[in-house]
Amino acid sequence: MSQLQRIAIAPSQFQQGQILLTKEQQHYLGRVLRLREGDRFIAMDGKGKWWLAQLAGEQAQVLEALLVETELPVSITLMVALPKGNGFDEVVRCCTELGVTCIAPVLSDRTLLHPSLQKLERWRRIAAEAAEQSERSFVPTILEPVTFNTGLSFANSQQYICVARGEFPHLKDCLQHKGQRTNDIGQERIVIATGPEGGWTTQEIENAIAFGFQPVSLGRRILRAVTAPVVALSLITAACEV
Repeated sequence: MSQLQRIAIAPSQFQQGQILLTKEQQHYLGRVLRLREGDRFIAMDGKGKWWLAQLAGEQAQVLEALLVETELPVSITLMVALPKGNGFDEVVRCCTELGVTCIAPVLSDRTLLHPSLQKLERWRRIAAEAAEQSERSFVPTILEPVTFNTGLSFANSQQYICVARGEFPHLKDCLQHKGQRTNDIGQERIVIATGPEGGWTTQEIENAIAFGFQPVSLGRRILRAVTAPVVALSLITAACEV
């Protein structure tokens, strides 16, 4: 199945054993991917379901459901202080590939970017494309940006805030994953926060600690705001993948 082309569909497009293709999808399959009537491809709804499908004009016939196990055994919410420019595009793309479940952009005291609704739509589109490329079963949820203090309410049993300077334990030494896969991806949850250019303010770190976040280090070097989320996700993936 790995050599077949893949496209993302909306769950509502799957009806009675068929997939109703949009004009854009028809164009993509026919003109871009050069698929012809009767050719097979993989459709995925971003909610965990994959199907082997066969092109049939303006729709596709579902041949069989596919079992795909590409998700991490933990649910990871990444709180990211929005970096300047278009840096968040790459954060969304890379962290989706690494297996993040939810990305929560936050506005910190040092945040320079105040995104528009169009930016949010762009990030969700990037997440869908990255999930398709990396053969994810699920497309990560991209939440609307909120202030950092509001975002702290996402706190869960395991929550960490990455701090660039200070004597804090390394994230890899703090992860409490048991090293076993469960059937419920939401059973074990991790929330991790990475800061803006210039880092979190002292008050922000104190607020996070008050909400139960554990300050952690990602190493002795100072990472860029767009690098830290990728490093954090990589460490979690390495510790939790089984």
